Amino acid sequence: FFVGMNNGYRRALQFTLENRLIVVLVMIIAAGASAILFKLIKTELAPLEDRGVIFGFVSAPEGSTVGYTQRYVTQIEKFYEALPEKGPINGNGGWPTATDATVVLRLTPWSERSRSQMDVAKELMPKFMGLAGVNAFPVNPPSLGQSPRSKPVEFVIMAQVPYEVMQQYVNRMQDEMRKFPGFINIDSDLRMNTPELRVQVNRDKVLDVGANVDVVGRTLETMLGGRLVTRFKRDGDQYDVIVQTRAEDRTSPDRISEIYVRGKGGEMVQLSNLLTVREGVSPRQLNHFQRLRSATVNANLQPGVSMGEAIKYMQDAAKRVLPPTVQTDLAPGQSREFRDSSNDIYFVFGLALGFIYLVLAAQFESFRDPFIIMLSVPLSMVGALAALMMTGNSLNIYSQIGLITLVGLITKHGILIVEFSNQLRDQGRELKEAVIESATLRLRPILMTTGAMVLGAMPLALAKGAGAESRSVIGWVIVGGLLVGTLLTLFVVPTAYTFISARKRGVREKELEKIERDIAAQPTTQPTGAD
Repeated sequence: FFVGMNNGYRRALQFTLENRLIVVLVMIIAAGASAILFKLIKTELAPLEDRGVIFGFVSAPEGSTVGYTQRYVTQIEKFYEALPEKGPINGNGGWPTATDATVVLRLTPWSERSRSQMDVAKELMPKFMGLAGVNAFPVNPPSLGQSPRSKPVEFVIMAQVPYEVMQQYVNRMQDEMRKFPGFINIDSDLRMNTPELRVQVNRDKVLDVGANVDVVGRTLETMLGGRLVTRFKRDGDQYDVIVQTRAEDRTSPDRISEIYVRGKGGEMVQLSNLLTVREGVSPRQLNHFQRLRSATVNANLQPGVSMGEAIKYMQDAAKRVLPPTVQTDLAPGQSREFRDSSNDIYFVFGLALGFIYLVLAAQFESFRDPFIIMLSVPLSMVGALAALMMTGNSLNIYSQIGLITLVGLITKHGILIVEFSNQLRDQGRELKEAVIESATLRLRPILMTTGAMVLGAMPLALAKGAGAESRSVIGWVIVGGLLVGTLLTLFVVPTAYTFISARKRGVREKELEKIERDIAAQPTTQPTGAD
């Protein structure tokens, strides 16, 4: 079998060396396919891992009470209770603000359930969306330890304009985002809907009745907001005494007019005679980013939508609907880390190629031979990217690590062929004869090492259980890259060697041998006493 394999490979290699333009065309096609696949494959920071936990977030309307928010927390807990994969449930209503809540569901261990965390969250999504009166959605926590409240897309709008104008910019961006089917749970941190009561005190009337503006302010604070007036101890426990009107007396702005303050001679004066109350709205918080007024538009992504295409859409939408004076950026979080890591990979990848090239140049004492060997790198990229696309994986931080590892693995094949070819040529073999003999003799070692590396990476590619999503990406990169890269390397490297390698290799060795023969042929003389 092995003799027949070697003979078949020798005949195929002789044919390709006689038709080298075909191999050159294949190389160009492979390089072009790598570039096309690199553009087509979806990109993200890291694949979503099954971590066995789901976060349910609730956002109630501004001005809601903790009790209002807690009622929806109870409904979400009932959704969790109906799941066969349910584990411990932790509901926290009114955190971090009265209008927000978090309900955490721990799933049973991986070995005890048939569905993944992502499948469970997908089932919960329509139930959350069906809750009227709040904005609620389940979230799979990010894989690299970011905050669960950090959404995949967080796009910052910056401008030195009033916040009312900033709200218009936010509305335009959100309208554009709704046209893209990949966004869900579109929101913003700029909310001009926080209800407030604006109380204007008539100072002249306050002075006329003999009251004091400070007294009016403290009265409103005490009766509506509550005030700690003292503490008492009972049975070893200490209790705060807080003065405040009853809850039913604080439900309407009209109740303010029923509060009294003390005027001249201890006479009680109704506040409706001293102040004017108007209802209004204001932003919940005034955000700044890079010392500019800002608003962050954020959203989650539908399954199958990559972070790369989502960010690209946001950048294009900003150019369409925002004025040129408005600046944009990505907020610290998943999207910003994705952008930074995507930019860094080009530098790291180039550094890896440069390092390997310099090491090979020192080993071969040549700048041509390393270049021949490095031609196998783009050939392996085709297989790696194709394997990612066919298995539904993405180009992320883990697959990028796999690509860098693949550079070192695939160049070994070229080293075997080029090194032995140089040795045969140093012995006086012709270039074409030397490369054919070298590639044929190195075929079995190349296939053996490729088989060992591919079989060694298969457990990664087929991994199951905790963290399998990250490990399988690295495995498929190595498996696909080595299989396709090895097949093409066996023909491309010999062909490139005939094009690029020095034509007169071995001349120096022959000259050295001639000098040694001349030295050996010279007569030797014995030294005399005078010498």
